[in-house]
Amino acid sequence: MSKAITYDDIVAARKRITAHIQPLRVTRSDSLSNRFDSEIILAHEYLQTTGAFKLRGAMNSVLQLPADASGVTAVSTGNHGRALAYSARQTGVPCIICMSELVPRNKLEGIRALGAEARIIGKSQDEAEVEARRLVSEEGYTMIPPFDHPHVIAGQGTLGLEMLQQVPDLDTVLVQLSGGGLISGIARALKAQRPEVRIIGVSMERGAAMAVSQAAGKPVEVEELPTLADSLGGGIGLDNHYTFTMVRDLVDEIILLEEDEIADGIRHAYFNEQVIIEGGGAVGLAALLAGKARPGAKTVVLLSGKNIDMQLHRKIINQET
Repeated sequence: MSKAITYDDIVAARKRITAHIQPLRVTRSDSLSNRFDSEIILAHEYLQTTGAFKLRGAMNSVLQLPADASGVTAVSTGNHGRALAYSARQTGVPCIICMSELVPRNKLEGIRALGAEARIIGKSQDEAEVEARRLVSEEGYTMIPPFDHPHVIAGQGTLGLEMLQQVPDLDTVLVQLSGGGLISGIARALKAQRPEVRIIGVSMERGAAMAVSQAAGKPVEVEELPTLADSLGGGIGLDNHYTFTMVRDLVDEIILLEEDEIADGIRHAYFNEQVIIEGGGAVGLAALLAGKARPGAKTVVLLSGKNIDMQLHRKIINQET
């Protein structure tokens, strides 16, 4: 049985990565607070060097590699790959990221710009994973998966520590839900200190693997579909070791969004908060705006990433898509 990720693991991760990441910045959203007659606090994690929260888990993992590691590899929809590429470059480790054809070009180019090799394999995360596993078995690379790994989960969980440090009386948190590494780590960190905190996971209707798996009571395969929340795509792995159980035990509610609702979240961020974020980063805002998430007295909304294609962003802002 897999060893559980503990609060102490997350505290240790924070000490390990602090010198390598940007601290979380939070601000009050006047527009949303007035609209819902509640304190709505935005957590601006897209300000990380690589434009998304993934740097925390990737850096925590790379900093714990054995000295004789020949390189690192991963399967990624973009943000994890960029974070791993950055972390590997900082520590001088070779890095190969395996990706499907669905990954947006701007994310592919971002990974290559950081010195990593990006290999496009097939039309799904599962197909790309075959190549990543070959690199491990035949070339001695270390696999650092995007979510279902204790070092990754602990690294992402440091966000929960920083949320609570800056907003000690928070009672509700809206967090992106994909493979579950982010929300599992945050929920573990928060509920260890404030068990009453309500954790709401937000994903898209189109290919929400964790939501479908939770409804089925076990990890299941879900078809990947194009979505504005592309960073939330991909399966959770039929042999999931950590995040399926952690989401089941720690997440209080799961909300799924239509594509037009995600677009509304992107537009709100731009026009009302003066922030450019990607679809996956905007789902917490979208859940509130769509009336699907009920805010608490003090609600933290995580804005997790900004790596959107700017031509697509322009079309969304102009309501052309």
